[in-house]
Amino acid sequence: MLGETLIGAMASLLIAMFLGPRFIDFLRRNQFGQQIREEGPEGHAVKAGTPTMGGLLIFGAVAVPFLILADYRDPASLAVFGTAVASAALGFVDDWTKISKKRSLGVSARAKIVMQLAISVALWVAATQFAENSRQLDLWIVDASITIPTWIYPILIFFVLAGASNGVNLTDGLDGLAAGCAAIVLMTYTAITFVSYEETGLPLISACLVGGCVGFLWFNSFPAAIFMGDTGSLGLGGAVAALAVMTKTELLLIVIGGIFVIEALSVLIQVVSFQRFRRRVFLMAPVHHHFELMAWSETKIILRFWIVAAIFAAIGFTLFQQSTQ
Repeated sequence: MLGETLIGAMASLLIAMFLGPRFIDFLRRNQFGQQIREEGPEGHAVKAGTPTMGGLLIFGAVAVPFLILADYRDPASLAVFGTAVASAALGFVDDWTKISKKRSLGVSARAKIVMQLAISVALWVAATQFAENSRQLDLWIVDASITIPTWIYPILIFFVLAGASNGVNLTDGLDGLAAGCAAIVLMTYTAITFVSYEETGLPLISACLVGGCVGFLWFNSFPAAIFMGDTGSLGLGGAVAALAVMTKTELLLIVIGGIFVIEALSVLIQVVSFQRFRRRVFLMAPVHHHFELMAWSETKIILRFWIVAAIFAAIGFTLFQQSTQ
């Protein structure tokens, strides 16, 4: 299993790096460029027109080695792959809407919720087939677990999927920020699945996702030649959520993906504060824009956020190890 995992990771990385220049040229020739929000930081105006939909490159690189090496009798890894691809497809529709209509807004929030509900139901069906104790919710920090009612479990899965997808999506605001943080989180899940789920295909799909992210990061690092778009951010968020569900780390994901939680909370705090008190807590949300307006360089923000993401991931993995020993 270790050999297949390493092969999958390296293959995904090399495919992304090999196809990257050709894919970027294709996007440029067809003018598939990013639409920049007018209310965003002024410095982002120069990024308008940068090729987007890089998520297609990520998941193309992931799909080839995974589909070749996967055990098709394993429902867990297929559920993670299917959830990621379905979420990426939703992101692709969103990106295509923005490009075709030349605006920064894509699919409506209601349509996204409906589609994420459908994906969550499919993930719920797969999760209940994969584990007999699927409704057991591990609390990790207090080394205890509870059994949740049958009707609450699919709701929990929806919140995990929507939370992870939106968290990665909100983090995708600086060159390489989301891809680097996602790679760190997925690397943690590669370790978790290799330790406790080696008999499944979960280590393989996790490693392929890491390889795809790192290969994409080669072109997405500052200054970015391509953006992942919602195709990438929603797809990676869906993959992380599915891994959390399949490894019974739904609550631990709050720690492992702590950087995504911080980004999402900053937006929530900003909205609630402004609506109730007409005051802004941050100069701009998500919080990485706050630091931009404090005159931090983009590279400094990205590197420090990667460090924070790594700290959260290390704490999460430590908690997982302690609870499983």
